[in-house]
Amino acid sequence: MSTSLQNASSAAGRVSAPRAAGLPDRPMVAEPVEARFDPATRQTFVQGTAGSDLCFAFALPDEWRASPQGLTAALTRAEISVGLRSAEALRHVPRPDLVSRDAAVLQNDYEELLGRPAQSVSLTPGAGGARWSATWIDANLPSASHSMTVETLIMPLSPEWVLELSLSGVETPEDYNILIRNLWMRLKVQGAAACRE
Repeated sequence: MSTSLQNASSAAGRVSAPRAAGLPDRPMVAEPVEARFDPATRQTFVQGTAGSDLCFAFALPDEWRASPQGLTAALTRAEISVGLRSAEALRHVPRPDLVSRDAAVLQNDYEELLGRPAQSVSLTPGAGGARWSATWIDANLPSASHSMTVETLIMPLSPEWVLELSLSGVETPEDYNILIRNLWMRLKVQGAAACRE
């Protein structure tokens, strides 16, 4: 097993199987966001910008805080990495649409990071985007299944921008799926002025 995969698997041991995160030097470029916790509703309202003319926003249960990578839960080890890619950066990829081009670049980024191709890759359509995942299998990985999976939500904001959201450190599959549903259902895209109001 390559050293890079060994290092990644050690980091991956910190999160719920079968999903791996906490990977060193994630290929995603972090995008700064603002987070505001409302004690009355026990929700955190998150917003960020894409370019000069778009604003994206969503709400999460419980308290979250902005971090260099995106968002960190106040009471658990959960994190959400937030990244943006422009259509211009993806135009060289020979795929038919923005989501599939972004998925191809994500796969290439992780395979370069881990030093080997993924054994399994999937791109599952969802509400307003897709759920990309890739799995590496190696007998030396510490999990019972000897596998490691990374997953990213790919959500087009416009023909010019795609949002990437990756969860890590979530304690249970149930909590993970609750967060995924929140991100799918509650993402809003508006003009940039809406984030300044």
